[in-house]
Amino acid sequence: MWRRWGFIRQAKLLLLRFLRLRGQPDEIAKGFALGIFIGMTPTLGFQMILAVFFAMLLRENKLAAVIGVWISNPVTAPFIYAAEYETGRFILGMPHLKLPAMMTVETIQHFGYELMIPMCLGSLIYGILLGAVSYAMVLRMVPTLKTCRIPRWPRPFQRKHQRKHGDLDG
Repeated sequence: MWRRWGFIRQAKLLLLRFLRLRGQPDEIAKGFALGIFIGMTPTLGFQMILAVFFAMLLRENKLAAVIGVWISNPVTAPFIYAAEYETGRFILGMPHLKLPAMMTVETIQHFGYELMIPMCLGSLIYGILLGAVSYAMVLRMVPTLKTCRIPRWPRPFQRKHQRKHGDLDG
């Protein structure tokens, strides 16, 4: 039944990749926190490249940074960016954006600053906060997770073999 749910399988594969990371818990936690920070920035499309670049520059775990970037994905990005915009807009005391009736190059440029400045401020706030929280959590979780064993998905040929020999319940 669970094989039909792709997101559960993807979550399990992500956990397996995370468990197999090599390095000290501190290195993995720093790389993951860096990825979370970059994942919170409004740089959609360039986040993985930025994560690998900064992980190499800071000599942190590159794979952990890439995994951390996945906090912003097509499902979560609208919520993350909306929260960042609203937070930044609130702090700066800016009014809500009003979409113009006709889009021109000038209105797009003006619209860009009114959107990007609050988003960048909000992304810094959320990036620092979630990066620090994720660092602390991952630092404590890595030693425990390294001892976990996750069973494999049942393979189709194993089920046929088990049915044939009467080992499968049901």
